[in-house]
Amino acid sequence: MNESITIHDIAKMIDHSLLHPAMTDEEILAGLYLAKEYDAATCCVKPYSVKTAAEVLAGSDVGVCAVIGFPAGNSTTAIKVAETEQVIADGATEVDMVVNVGKVLSGDWDYVSNEIQAVNDACLSHSAILKVIFETDFLQDEHIIRLCEICSLYKVAFVKTSTGFGFVKQPNGYYTYHGATEHNIALMRQHSDPAVQVKASGGVRDLDALLKMRALGATRIGATATKAIIEEAKRRGIQ
Repeated sequence: MNESITIHDIAKMIDHSLLHPAMTDEEILAGLYLAKEYDAATCCVKPYSVKTAAEVLAGSDVGVCAVIGFPAGNSTTAIKVAETEQVIADGATEVDMVVNVGKVLSGDWDYVSNEIQAVNDACLSHSAILKVIFETDFLQDEHIIRLCEICSLYKVAFVKTSTGFGFVKQPNGYYTYHGATEHNIALMRQHSDPAVQVKASGGVRDLDALLKMRALGATRIGATATKAIIEEAKRRGIQ
């Protein structure tokens, strides 16, 4: 089924994630060097780490991806635009922005649409690309479909499932999290313009999960398990 896939293909599907709130500077540096060693598509970092990422990854084929409005998406549109401009100035070439989930659930589509357009315009004006994070655990299919339609309207580069931190509180007080489900990846691929790519993020922890997401139409994944995924591919004889 995946006979033609190469190690390079797999590596270039991965945005290596360094987003845990408790990561130390030393852990972030180690993650940047790991992404460089395994030739990931990008290293996905918090805004304050962008300058460091740009320095470490300079001269490599690994891009710098920055998250904004992360992880809750509740900043004002003006702040999201300013944050976008700052991370691009610091060296990011890709920006992953969390939508305002409360506005999505409220059905305030004008607000949501205007925000996505504003951040996308800020990216494009500085030769960067935008990925819009939906945080699908909070949403129903109709919300996901409408977001795909809006992102398609503005020709956003990617739609993305999750932050990795969208935990949903249950009646018993415990939190659950699903992340990138097969259902949502298929739904997002079906309802997005062919030019809009899909990023699966949240819970993609091994090679089989990556290959499943690829088969469903995802071209990028967010992962912390980059080393494990690529080493497993090598063990299976993928060149």
